[in-house]
Amino acid sequence: MKRRFRESLRQVLAVDDTPHRIALAFAIGVFIAMSALLGLHTILGLAIAHLMRLSKRVMLVGVYVNNPWTMVPIFTFCVWIGLLFTGGDAKVPAIDWGNLSLKSLMNDCAHLILPFVVGTTVVGIVSAVAGYVMLKQAVIRYRKPDAT
Repeated sequence: MKRRFRESLRQVLAVDDTPHRIALAFAIGVFIAMSALLGLHTILGLAIAHLMRLSKRVMLVGVYVNNPWTMVPIFTFCVWIGLLFTGGDAKVPAIDWGNLSLKSLMNDCAHLILPFVVGTTVVGIVSAVAGYVMLKQAVIRYRKPDAT
């Protein structure tokens, strides 16, 4: 796994584009990853990369920061941040798993929708800015010839 991560990072750093555009693609991908638009992340990332003529590969690396293994902790954190901003009620309702439906889930969790949207937006902006700065610096350092 560690080797695959390093290889993916090397491929991102070596993309034939400016450090700004590589970091921009990643940052937009990260913002999309944190967004509340569940199920549309990949399509949205590819569409924006195409429209802005950014690297689809780098955009998808950013988008896939949020994946099935990270989704629950990321979105839980986003709801918590959203609750801090909105002052909403953090009470999680008891769910009747035997009679679960989308309608009952939406009714029981309606009070968490605004904090979810606010939290994903705030976390998305902060994560995108941080991702941009870190990746741009990484690309510049990766491309810098050795000073030996």
